[in-house]
Amino acid sequence: MFEGHELPLPAHFDPAKIGEVWKVDYYTRAAEAEAFATEHQIEPASKDRFTICLIAVDVQNTFCIPGYELFVAGRTGTAALDDNHRLCEFIYRNVTSITEICPTMDTHQAIQIFHAIFLINDDGEHPEPFTLISREDILQGKWKFNPALSGQIGVDAEQGQRHLEHYVEKLQAGSRYELTIWPYHAMLGGLGHALVSSVEEAIFFHSIARSSQPNFQVKGNHPLTENYSVLSPEIRTDANGKTIAHKNRQLIEKLKNFDAVVIAGQAKSHCVAWTIDDLSKELKAHDEKLLEKVYLLVDCTSPVVIPDVIDYTDAANAAFHKFAESGMHLVRSTDPIKSWPGIGA
Repeated sequence: MFEGHELPLPAHFDPAKIGEVWKVDYYTRAAEAEAFATEHQIEPASKDRFTICLIAVDVQNTFCIPGYELFVAGRTGTAALDDNHRLCEFIYRNVTSITEICPTMDTHQAIQIFHAIFLINDDGEHPEPFTLISREDILQGKWKFNPALSGQIGVDAEQGQRHLEHYVEKLQAGSRYELTIWPYHAMLGGLGHALVSSVEEAIFFHSIARSSQPNFQVKGNHPLTENYSVLSPEIRTDANGKTIAHKNRQLIEKLKNFDAVVIAGQAKSHCVAWTIDDLSKELKAHDEKLLEKVYLLVDCTSPVVIPDVIDYTDAANAAFHKFAESGMHLVRSTDPIKSWPGIGA
């Protein structure tokens, strides 16, 4: 039985800092979280009879702070900032309801299949950011595997080219997005990789107040494939059929055991949509009724929009419509959880 209730926002929360990068004062926040838990008689998460997992997809500086590599501006120009304002408030108001927070971390290095250095043309040039690489582009030799990388990723020039051909063919066959050359982003060890400070602070506050360790999930660090979804890489095999990356079975099985799974983050059109799609397939294969325990925070996620280049808004909305038709619930962070379908006390 769901017993959570909404709480006031803690005094330290400052919406004006959502778009800034700063150091969280862990010591002070920990003391405040413990006092907050005492004041509001908050029980440890281990005592929850109705368990809720919040998946916060890639709420990192690289996607959420203006001026960073892939800021998700949406059509409004401030989309990720507005989403994270609402996400922070959702976490604070629902500290007693959220059992565990699972932040996913897009994690890259320079040499990866979706970065410019990976491909080269006959003139020695690399593709520009946001270039879409089609199967025909590779088969016709417009872009090729960069042989200078062979010694770094364990394949020779011929194997690298064969994998590139295999990769774009598999993407096309699986009705996935074409291979996109993204700006260097979410670089391991860099500022862009870190969680947005305000969101990190909210997650830390929840962790102390509920005695609940966040379940961080690293994804996207294999050089030969992509990981829009935290549950599975885009392509899991090489040109010879050998497995190069695996589904995240441990997380998949854990999510099945929560009474509710809530999903937010960036970007709605890519990492959020593919995570939901993979979760949908896994739950449906086990028990189609499980789809009804998934809740999508529609006001805490936004699509990729690159003005005059590409706009994924309609594709993202269509995907969410499909998810709703399958049995998942589209909800807003400002609505009390107890009013959500299937959760009422």
